[in-house]
Amino acid sequence: MNLNRKIGILGGSFDPAHKGHIAISKEAKKILKLKKVIWAITKKSPLKKKSGTNIKEKIRECKKFTKSHSFIEIKFFEKIIRSNKTIDLINYLKKNSKLEIYFLMGADNLINFHKWHKWKIISQKCKIIVFDRHGYKKKSFNSISFKRLNGKNLNFIKFKKVNISSSQLRKI
Repeated sequence: MNLNRKIGILGGSFDPAHKGHIAISKEAKKILKLKKVIWAITKKSPLKKKSGTNIKEKIRECKKFTKSHSFIEIKFFEKIIRSNKTIDLINYLKKNSKLEIYFLMGADNLINFHKWHKWKIISQKCKIIVFDRHGYKKKSFNSISFKRLNGKNLNFIKFKKVNISSSQLRKI
């Protein structure tokens, strides 16, 4: 496959964006030979509480935070696709192109991935790349998602973890 058609998608509320998001993006670009990583920013993740930061502010902050990483593209798709569901984003991106999509997530998200809307179809339409997060490895390996998908479009990446989260930063 043409390397220029390989992209990573890192979805989330990015409230706020932090060096862990950058680390995952850089590692994914390197090991998967991605052309770019799109940060698909959401107003609110379906399984989480409402974000306190408005979407325009989040986009502005993410663009500022990633300005020295030209391979990271900041996008807000919800207005275009009228949904905050990952499956709708994947379907939209695949509709008019032959993209090879790698959906990037932290191990903490894998634990509840089986609760995501049409999670099995997501795993059929793109490769799921899970990055180890401090304190989540055992739970993620025991998750329904990992047990059902490991080796079938799901890869767990061990890498030098950045022990930080948006939740921790909001508490500061």
